[in-house]
Amino acid sequence: MDVNFKRYGLYLVRWQLSTPILAGVLIVLSTMDALMATIIANLIGGLIFFWVDRFIFTSKVLDAQWEVKDNIACVDCGKVCRGYRLVKTPNYDKTDDKEPEFRCEECSRKKSEELRKRGVKL
Repeated sequence: MDVNFKRYGLYLVRWQLSTPILAGVLIVLSTMDALMATIIANLIGGLIFFWVDRFIFTSKVLDAQWEVKDNIACVDCGKVCRGYRLVKTPNYDKTDDKEPEFRCEECSRKKSEELRKRGVKL
C-alpha cells in the first residue's frame, strides 16, 4: 500500500485539532444529558471536519511529488538501492509516465539540479 505521508500527517494534525473543538462544544452543552451532548458534539464535528477531510484526501495540492521505491536499479549508474523519482511539481508532471525512471540518492540530486537549471520548480 502506498502512503502519502503529507496527507497522513495533515490528517493526524486534523484529528488532534478536533479534540479541543469538540471538548469546547461539550463544555458549552455540559448542562445537557451527557449522551445527548455527545451526539450533538459529534454532529457538529461531522459538519466541520467532513470538509477538512475531503480537502485532505482529494486535493491535488497534496498529491505526492516524489515516489520512492526500494530495491531499484538506478537508471543512471545501475546501483541497486532505494530509488527516487520526481513525479509532479507546478511545472513538471510525470504522473502518467509509462516507464518511470528511478535514481539512487546521489544521481537523484544530480538530476534535480539539472531540472532546476531547465526551470523546473522543485
